[in-house]
Amino acid sequence: MKKIINIAAYKFAPLPELRLLRPRLLALCQGWELKGTILLSAEGINLFVAGAADKIELLLAELRSLPGLENFPVKASETEHQPFTRMLVRIKKEIIAFGVEGIDPGQRTSPKLAARDLKQWLDEGRPVTLLDTRNDYEVKLGTFKNALTVGIDHFREFPNAVRQLPAALKEQPIVMFCTGGIRCEKAGPFMEREGFKNIFQLDGGILKYFEDCGGAHYEGECFVFDQRVGLDPSLHETESVQCFQCQTPLTLADQKDIRYVPNASCPFCFKTPAEQMALNIALRHAAIQRATTPMPGSVPHDNFKHVNVPADCDGKTLLETLCRVVKHLPAAHWECECAGGLMLNLQHEPVAAAHLVRAGERYLHKFPSVIEPDVNGRVEILHEDEALIVLNKPAPLPIHIGGRYYRNTLQQILNTVYHPQKPHPAHRLDANTTGLMLITRTRHFAGKLQPQFANGGVEKLYLVRVQGQPRTDTFSCDAPISTVSGALGSRTVDEESGLAARTEFRVLQKNADGTTLLEARPLTGRTNQIRVHLWHLGFPVCGDPVYLAGNNFGERQTLQVEDAPLCLHAWKISCTHPLTKLPVAFTAPPPSWAGDPAN
Repeated sequence: MKKIINIAAYKFAPLPELRLLRPRLLALCQGWELKGTILLSAEGINLFVAGAADKIELLLAELRSLPGLENFPVKASETEHQPFTRMLVRIKKEIIAFGVEGIDPGQRTSPKLAARDLKQWLDEGRPVTLLDTRNDYEVKLGTFKNALTVGIDHFREFPNAVRQLPAALKEQPIVMFCTGGIRCEKAGPFMEREGFKNIFQLDGGILKYFEDCGGAHYEGECFVFDQRVGLDPSLHETESVQCFQCQTPLTLADQKDIRYVPNASCPFCFKTPAEQMALNIALRHAAIQRATTPMPGSVPHDNFKHVNVPADCDGKTLLETLCRVVKHLPAAHWECECAGGLMLNLQHEPVAAAHLVRAGERYLHKFPSVIEPDVNGRVEILHEDEALIVLNKPAPLPIHIGGRYYRNTLQQILNTVYHPQKPHPAHRLDANTTGLMLITRTRHFAGKLQPQFANGGVEKLYLVRVQGQPRTDTFSCDAPISTVSGALGSRTVDEESGLAARTEFRVLQKNADGTTLLEARPLTGRTNQIRVHLWHLGFPVCGDPVYLAGNNFGERQTLQVEDAPLCLHAWKISCTHPLTKLPVAFTAPPPSWAGDPAN
């Protein structure tokens, strides 16, 4: 098998007509079956190319025919395989990104020190500082003994790193080095500009040093930017690899670490499940902040509500249907809505009040330029895995679209943060209630979890602060709850036709202000169950805008952000995990009004 010749080369020289040169070089290299990267710039050329020896010579002849590249120096090595996967020729602003104006290596560079001269200096023990200008991940594979590293992840960070060096170094001899020398061409003049008086650059970099001097005074390998990853002082490929996930170069010892999993992780990026979850949650919280700043409903937008035509309205007018479906609004209201073009078909075309409808049809009621009431968007993710999201819901925040809320909802926030997934809440909390919610990532997992709520497989505990102080430390309520909502969506105790309901209560703390902190355990899942049962027993929940003391009803359903909170918090929940099928339990931090319920 023919050896593959690898060349690395650069030269700072003005190159004109780059847009003509680029396609010509690309076509020639592809025709010669060469692979690698050639960077072209008005300041010069930088390349890493590999292929058959005779084809490499053809490329070099072509390049050396260009004005300014007549004496184009090249560093070459051999491999058994092609280290590159494709051929790229690109035009860049700089052939090595630095980002500092006024540095022109084509006009002037720092004095160069030959590799053999550096070795002699080091053999003699001359006082000299070896400065590694490379990135941290390159240094990890190897560097000169006692070299000073600058702790950067990209060469653009080098100027700031230089400004942090001790002032005393400005008077001392410094020999800079990098892989092949190109970075030192810019680093040297910059350091001189910063006041360093005795700067040298290692001519040809580490690779030239290896070629002329072997591994004397050097420890480890030299990182290279191709599939070989590392070269030893004999310029042979080592067994080092790069982590697929974080791109860190890995020695043979690193690869023997149990945290190294090819194409997955290495000792430098491996995270325990808890660490990975914490990272994921931090990213989710940042996404929630973006999705709720501002709240989506705070920007004027058109909203649409669907109106479904029931069977008994078949053949009637749209006006008659609207009066039948939305009974609490008078006909005059719907006449105005139709006349104003606010009743539409599904193609968003206006429909007249006299239009005849058919059973099963759907129409749209348009609400133009709506600004929704403000809500609390500070959703806190407590747990996240492939199937389940556990969050601490703030208040006030509705879960679904309803009433005056279209976009200022938990579902809208989750859809934005988890796009393209549309998470499915497995149960509900009132807009004014805070605390734990279980959200499934997909409809499939929703089908695994939601039945647990119906068959009693989920245990829930709430914290609730009530007005008044019960006589006993434990008590319960079995009052049936009405199926039909009343004013403000309220429910009441309905002994005749209500649904069976049971809630158990335990006193946690009696307060000096006459209120009591309770633990509530609902054994059924009726709408407003805890609030209705406590109201029925004469202990209305503090801050409840609907169920007031004296069996009275309030005048509004949803609290405003600045209002005192409803003192009802979904505190603990346990169930069977929809993916692992193992028991899991979660706890939400208690709100300030609850103090420390553990005490």
